[in-house]
Amino acid sequence: MIQLILPLSTRAELNQAERVNINSARVWAMKAGNLKRTDLLTDAFSRELHRRMFNGVWRWAGHFRTTEKNIGWETHRLLEGVRVAFDDAQYWLSNATYPETEIVVRLHHRLVRVHPWPNGNGRHARLMADVILVSRGHEALNWGSRLDLTARGEARIRYLEAIRAADQLDYAPLLAFAVS
Repeated sequence: MIQLILPLSTRAELNQAERVNINSARVWAMKAGNLKRTDLLTDAFSRELHRRMFNGVWRWAGHFRTTEKNIGWETHRLLEGVRVAFDDAQYWLSNATYPETEIVVRLHHRLVRVHPWPNGNGRHARLMADVILVSRGHEALNWGSRLDLTARGEARIRYLEAIRAADQLDYAPLLAFAVS
């Protein structure tokens, strides 16, 4: 079954359609009313954000993946993984366990590691981190000077190396990338 909604012929067309949707989702998420929501660190908000990021392009937007991948948690544990990530972030924020920028970078890493979506996990996790940070009065992160991390190149290599370092509990490279 074809999961694309739009009739797209090239990867460039797909990337452009996704960018338009993601920008629209960012505008929605950064509205004052949304930033004041009390459910930002929940599965419900996370699904809504993902749906808005990809709903004009993919039929599965806002739905957890149903097939196993070579990365991420098993499909039957995705909801658990997402909830644990959000619960941990809420605890860290409530107890000032780390600086807030580090908390959202750790949340980002956790969400990427769980890998709940068929696609767009990094983009979703970065926007979730930005939403939480902005909701707490900070500026959004730069994430490698806002370069296109879906395209092959040095920025993506640096980002993936930072993710792998975080997999080994070394968050410094990912934090440095996020603020650069």
